[in-house]
Amino acid sequence: MDASEPPRKAWTFLTNHTRVLSAIARDPWARIRDLASALDLTERTVQALVADLEEAGYLTHTREGRRNKYQVIMGGKFRHPAEGDRYIAPLLEILAGSAADEVPRGDGARGSTLPD
Repeated sequence: MDASEPPRKAWTFLTNHTRVLSAIARDPWARIRDLASALDLTERTVQALVADLEEAGYLTHTREGRRNKYQVIMGGKFRHPAEGDRYIAPLLEILAGSAADEVPRGDGARGSTLPD
């Protein structure tokens, strides 16, 4: 690289949406503040990402006492047309580890079995 060329921007394989979703799959009781700290994002950014994920049907939450408990909908599919026929569950199982095995899929069942 020529010294006159600007340095390339850093990039990652995972979007912040994926990072937030996998963190919530690991810990459904995580607070926005804790997610932001763990993911090196601002609280406002995490709030917006959680709202996006809920609006798109990948995530729901219920209020229990003073805390939110999140539920990842494992039966969701990828949004991009190139992968639109594939489920997100296998990726989340890799990223979240065994915690994803215990996340309800949204149909009342548990585990990583994909819907028909």
